[in-house]
Amino acid sequence: MATCDRLQQILIDSPVGAVLPVIAQQPLANWWLAGGAIRNTIWQSLFDDCALTIKDFDLAFFDDQGDRDQELSAKAILAAQFPDYVFDVKNQASFARWRAGRRPYSSTEDGIADWLHTATAVGVRCDRRAQWEFFTPYELDDLFNGIIRPTPAHMQNPDAEQKAASFLQRCASLRAAS
Repeated sequence: MATCDRLQQILIDSPVGAVLPVIAQQPLANWWLAGGAIRNTIWQSLFDDCALTIKDFDLAFFDDQGDRDQELSAKAILAAQFPDYVFDVKNQASFARWRAGRRPYSSTEDGIADWLHTATAVGVRCDRRAQWEFFTPYELDDLFNGIIRPTPAHMQNPDAEQKAASFLQRCASLRAAS
């Protein structure tokens, strides 16, 4: 089975699969659902000892002309449809303006590729016809093999090391990249 097919097969019957069609109805330019919701869903399905759960759904999009109202509106609509879930909606075009020390991003994909770990830098979305798409800048081997590896920009980042340590505490089957 191709890796993206495997990814979709695991995610489709999870909370990720439930929220994707609703996100697709939002007027957000070049959006991707990425981050911990995907990573933790995969790791929970693969590793019996994994206590990592979905904390929130990271929804990234890119709109040069966008403002904070877009984020808040999408978040409110999604929260109304899924009151038990938390949505973190961020315009990657404005991310560097409010996140100290971050460089400006040129696209949603540029922002996701700059996330702390390769297994977290995975995006999924579907179109309005429910056709799934995937963004996997570091491919999917680390995700499916439970490897926690910093992305190139975060090799020496203490935040990446601290986050990796917290993953290892909650899922003993994972391993840090050497």
